[in-house]
Amino acid sequence: MLMIVTTATVTILLSSAIMVLTTLISKKISEDREKSSPFECGFDPKNSARLPFSSRFFLIAVIFMIFDVEIALLLPMPITMMTSNIKSWMIISVVFLLILILGLYHEWNQGSLEWSN
Repeated sequence: MLMIVTTATVTILLSSAIMVLTTLISKKISEDREKSSPFECGFDPKNSARLPFSSRFFLIAVIFMIFDVEIALLLPMPITMMTSNIKSWMIISVVFLLILILGLYHEWNQGSLEWSN
């Protein structure tokens, strides 16, 4: 027991000393305006580095991620059919697919799936 406590103490002290040492070594001494500005082949930037982000693109990306996760949930359904009660599997599958179809219809009806308006 004493061996475990000693090893744990040495490990914690050694890792803490390494973290403190790397923090002290890695500190930047001065902030340079040129180093913190965006790099454009040595020229002064003409425009802001922060461009406006398209909310349409963000909405399409979120919808894609939602349906991508839903596909990942649909793939194991045929495999689980063999090991589960067929009636409960059918009810769960139909409800899940119905929710997906209603969500797709809602997005389509709202016009969220059209890229350009």
